[in-house]
Amino acid sequence: MAKDCSPPMAFDAQAKRRFRQRLLAWYAKHRRDLPWRKSKNPYRVWVSEVMLQQTQVETVKAYFQRFLKEFPTIKKLAAADEQEVLRLWEGLGYYRRARQLHAAAQQIVEVHGGRFPSDLKTLQTLPGIGRYTAGAIASIAFDKRAPILEANTIRLFSRLLAYRGDPTKSAGQKLLWQTAEEVLPRKEIAQFNQALMELGSLVCKPNEPNCEECPAATICLANEAGLQNTIPIAAKKIKFTDVNEAAVVVRKKGQVLLRQCVEGERWAGLWDFPRFELESEGPLFVHDELVAKVRQQTGIEIKPAALMTTIKHGVTRYRITLDCYEARWASGRVQSTKAKPVRWWPTKSLADLPLSTTGRKIARLVARPL
Repeated sequence: MAKDCSPPMAFDAQAKRRFRQRLLAWYAKHRRDLPWRKSKNPYRVWVSEVMLQQTQVETVKAYFQRFLKEFPTIKKLAAADEQEVLRLWEGLGYYRRARQLHAAAQQIVEVHGGRFPSDLKTLQTLPGIGRYTAGAIASIAFDKRAPILEANTIRLFSRLLAYRGDPTKSAGQKLLWQTAEEVLPRKEIAQFNQALMELGSLVCKPNEPNCEECPAATICLANEAGLQNTIPIAAKKIKFTDVNEAAVVVRKKGQVLLRQCVEGERWAGLWDFPRFELESEGPLFVHDELVAKVRQQTGIEIKPAALMTTIKHGVTRYRITLDCYEARWASGRVQSTKAKPVRWWPTKSLADLPLSTTGRKIARLVARPL
């Protein structure tokens, strides 16, 4: 690929018109039947857009339906306890999304009387709603002429323009947002923006795009130059860091010891077994470290027992080996504050609390008869 990363020529009026017509015709024929498309209710649009951030469509379907069944309106969501919201979100990951969704619902009820704002500026004052999500809500729910730019449309526009620079950098973002605005039709905005994302998802895929089936193939500059497999430029590979952690299941009279993850921690708002990075090697040193760190986190003295299981998983750029240990309460009372909650919880009721994916795996082991 050439090193030149200068912006390409923008589409002319005729090319834009052809693109709009072909895209809408393609969408009418190929659009998927997704649960959030059954209504233009802004609440439903918003929940789906938040769930779809960094999550596959097939995964979101069931979560969306369960969430809307439990919280069918903004007022229901606003009135819910955050723990209920997190429990229903469990398994979707990126839990900050759920907490911001809940906070935004409360703000809509308190500040806007429960009516969903429709203008871009006001939408972006809500927790967790940035430029893209605001544009999606305004265009899909209210049919306003608002551009969108997310992973699928970034890839689509980069190829249409044969943009050889980095689309995540300032210059690339400026060009692509400008393009997203310029190609908008005067009507059918909701259909058009959804069609853009659908085309990027189903046809203009990251690897091996299906250009033969693309309605924009004849006006795609990357396709014309044979660059569709190298545009947009590949993101830098993540350098993973290996980490050893321990989780400790402390038992006492049918209960286990839990602490709530606080702001700034991984899984903030969720409950977890005492968990920490493991620095020691060898049974004796590990034993002492488990005792010291559980005491530091909870105030409890423990008697460590056997290794229950080892779970390997990844979080962002970390590859984690999690050793899960059994332990018994030895002495002491929990040191719990509003800022750092710690509590004993009945083993049989662990299903009622929001846990991380690995926390839930441990909870299932804990629930088994001894």
